[in-house]
Amino acid sequence: MSLSNTPGAPIWIDLFTPDTDAAAKFYGDLFGWTAQEADPRFGGYFIFEHNGGPIAGCMKNDGSMGTNAWQVYLESADIKETLEKARANGGKVVFEPMEVADLGTQAFVVDPGGAMLGVWQPGVHQGISARAENGAPSWFENLTKNYETVVPFYVAVFDWDTTTVADTPEFRYTTLGENEAALAGIMDAAGFLGDRPSTWQFYVQVADTDATVAQAVAAGATQLMPVDDTPYGRLGALRDPAGIAFCVMGHNKNSPQT
Repeated sequence: MSLSNTPGAPIWIDLFTPDTDAAAKFYGDLFGWTAQEADPRFGGYFIFEHNGGPIAGCMKNDGSMGTNAWQVYLESADIKETLEKARANGGKVVFEPMEVADLGTQAFVVDPGGAMLGVWQPGVHQGISARAENGAPSWFENLTKNYETVVPFYVAVFDWDTTTVADTPEFRYTTLGENEAALAGIMDAAGFLGDRPSTWQFYVQVADTDATVAQAVAAGATQLMPVDDTPYGRLGALRDPAGIAFCVMGHNKNSPQT
């Protein structure tokens, strides 16, 4: 059983990077992840583990896999039906379903806002083993330039049960689920993305955002913006030494440590 057991919920993350050895050391040191042996059956793909369970994947990008990036996957109970719905609702299938041994079946689509996402129908591999604890993803969100079309896309394609968190010209945000049970969000990012494309991103929970950002920078990462308190936690945005964006989230300053 997957961690959420909710079709359409984030189920997996993986990294396409030009230097897997460097990535294994960087993320291992930063988050305490342990890199497992690369599997030659799957092009050298390997798993990061967190407290003994799978938490992320990593694979060398030889230039044939598009942009170096972290990728978010959403869960599907029937991947062929999901892709049919994606096409019918303005999405584009860019990688047809492929069975990965007995682990599961994957595909990639681009939503109507232009954000790439993976789709995973689990077999033996049930996705991330932890969420919302230090060293594990705590939140997933789609920053989109086409909010009005993208929200109904995820409802129609992934059967999202959505909650409107805010709907003002300054801030529009919709979540999969409600309040503390929410699993992901969609933000109207048209006002600040500029020339950058719509994208899925995630936040890894950390004990101390400032210390984690400082450690990452010392290891060759680039800080993208000042660390800042928000209603949801203290956020940090970085690019790893290969130039790949990722985010971290910890407790706000002076907030109770739970």
